[in-house]
Amino acid sequence: MTSSPPQGLTKSEAETADLYIGYQAGVGQEKEYTSFDTGWGYGPGWHGGGWYGGGGGMTTGQTSTIYIGQLALDMYASTARTLIWRGVASKTLDPKAKPEKQEKNLRKAVAKVLKNYPPKQKT
Repeated sequence: MTSSPPQGLTKSEAETADLYIGYQAGVGQEKEYTSFDTGWGYGPGWHGGGWYGGGGGMTTGQTSTIYIGQLALDMYASTARTLIWRGVASKTLDPKAKPEKQEKNLRKAVAKVLKNYPPKQKT
């Protein structure tokens, strides 16, 4: 994937660069639980002036594994070697997606990470 440098920066291969940029990408797994009720969802109670008994229904559920991708972009001052800015984005991923879709999602993640760059100056 090729992309242009963040706004206000110029790419340099020189060892005298003012800023170093590093990134990390990772994918984790989480369990997702989905449930639904097959009935009205109301129990017995009062309605108007009388008592009613509702159809309780049955709740069923299902678990599945979802994949969460995370991208972190760090900018370090080269002289002090200190972190000066960090951006992070995460998104649910479909491991069966076509490579074009995966690259599109990666580009969206980079845009999301850089949404708040450059940081606003404190006044």
